[in-house]
Amino acid sequence: MQAGQIQSPGQADVITAPQPAPGPDEVLIQVRAAGICGTDLHILKGEYEASYPIIPGHEFSGVVTAVGQNVQRFKVGDRVTADPNIPCNRCPACQRNEPNQCEKLAAIGVTRDGAFAQYVVAPESNVFSIGDLSFAAAALVEPLACVVWGLKRVQVQPGDSALVFGAGPMGCLVAQALHHAGAAQVVITDTVPYRLEIAHSVGIPQIVLADSSQADQLKNIAPTGFDIVADATGIPRVLEQAFSWLRARGKLWVFGVVPPDKQVSFIPYDVFRRDLTIIGSFAVNRTFHESIALIQSGAIQVEPLISHRLPLSDFCDGFALAENDPKRMKVQFAIDA
Repeated sequence: MQAGQIQSPGQADVITAPQPAPGPDEVLIQVRAAGICGTDLHILKGEYEASYPIIPGHEFSGVVTAVGQNVQRFKVGDRVTADPNIPCNRCPACQRNEPNQCEKLAAIGVTRDGAFAQYVVAPESNVFSIGDLSFAAAALVEPLACVVWGLKRVQVQPGDSALVFGAGPMGCLVAQALHHAGAAQVVITDTVPYRLEIAHSVGIPQIVLADSSQADQLKNIAPTGFDIVADATGIPRVLEQAFSWLRARGKLWVFGVVPPDKQVSFIPYDVFRRDLTIIGSFAVNRTFHESIALIQSGAIQVEPLISHRLPLSDFCDGFALAENDPKRMKVQFAIDA
């Protein structure tokens, strides 16, 4: 089969790989759509917990083409997506129902070969039906599931005000999710006007260009600060700036992936004195069902966030687009058998 592989940090190519076979409790999926995530870019750069060589790709959808002998819930022809995170279900974290903090967490596309290929294998327990969702939309279930897990931790209150830094695909999902969770006012800011236009098109009415007038605009919108400030950029200086836009008793949602070797500065006394809360959210935590329902209902719009769809043969070009194109949003590979 054709696959895109990262051989080592900075080295990637399209290869011919053996087609995987499902184990007794696994499902073989013919991949139809797979999206490039910021995590994939970190893997290419050697900045994430990956094993090399690796076929990346953990945001995907496709069609079941074979099942293991113990599989009961799926059959050939089913349209599906899959949670890429595979917990051990034995460690203390798993026993506490915290599978995203599993001590031996494996992940499709990170620690085992993933979906930038014509076929991928997933445990039956990780596979979900997508009904009549398009394959392109269903490949965005996993990113939204990450947002939904963070949303559960943030615990939006009715009438909250929220500010989101970053209007990329994840920022747009975060902003939409905050709105549908009960935030009465959601503002999104970015340095790229095109991304703000996309955010506006998916229902975020208040957009602020991050230029020299940004501070004045935000101050006019929320003179005493926001109840929730979410960082979807992963940029340390942006995260530092986010503290200044919290009202007293506000919540800072650390969602963007800051490189592990980077640090940010904040004033602990400020956190203490103003009753601030800092909330992190990592990956997903059994949030695929909710994410599929949100997309199927139309509450969250995902297809407008797809800016590029490429054949898998353009694997390296796709990564270059996702890293550098000023008008990129979600870059996906459309994959045929």
